[in-house]
Amino acid sequence: MSTTTTARAVLGAETRLMLREPGALFWIIVFPPALLGILGLIPDFRTPSEDLGGLRTIDLYLPTALILTAIMASLMTMPAVISTYREKLVLRRYATTPARAGDLLFAQGVLHAGAVLIGSGLALLVGYVAYDARIAALGPAALVYVLAVAANLACGALIAGLAPSAKTASVIGTAVFFPSMFTAGVWYPISALPGWAESIVGLTPNGAAVLGLEQAVAGDWPDPVHLIVLVAWTMLAGAVAARYFRWE
Repeated sequence: MSTTTTARAVLGAETRLMLREPGALFWIIVFPPALLGILGLIPDFRTPSEDLGGLRTIDLYLPTALILTAIMASLMTMPAVISTYREKLVLRRYATTPARAGDLLFAQGVLHAGAVLIGSGLALLVGYVAYDARIAALGPAALVYVLAVAANLACGALIAGLAPSAKTASVIGTAVFFPSMFTAGVWYPISALPGWAESIVGLTPNGAAVLGLEQAVAGDWPDPVHLIVLVAWTMLAGAVAARYFRWE
């Protein structure tokens, strides 16, 4: 069986399994746009601010909502799926087939990327229809978004590839989840942080993603540093995940 055929077979099997239990996708598809909708109800969030360059707080929360979909997929959903496979010895059966670790990680990445895309689309719809929140530079924003999703899923694959059980994956995912929420600007807009704090946060995948998207919202091209940070996280986490993937 060729490599392409094996990867396609794994993707098909994983798709069928995900469609049987779609409930886990709630946090990816529904939660981020719902959070954006709730935050937009705060009157001050809909008021332009000179400190934000004339933007409104809700304008800056739109990038955060987009990245939040990727965070939910990479930290809360994908690691749980793969580590549960490992715990229930499903991966041991996979290991007896021509499938490689990369095939399974690719399949899960594709499926979760699809869910992230749906959640992001709903967040964009809520932001635009309810609060007239728009992204001025769509092309640069799309580039940052794709890199951000890849970086997050690579980090999720790293956790999924190494966690010996679903409980361990949940503990690790939760431990990383709350700092990721901060670096994505859920608690406080990243661009409103002091310069030194913004620089540090910008070295994280979600900090770089949100800062790049905020620049796109304002109509500017993202700082190349943000793009480099996202590519570096994707390559490093993805390589380690594939190299040290545990079948048992």
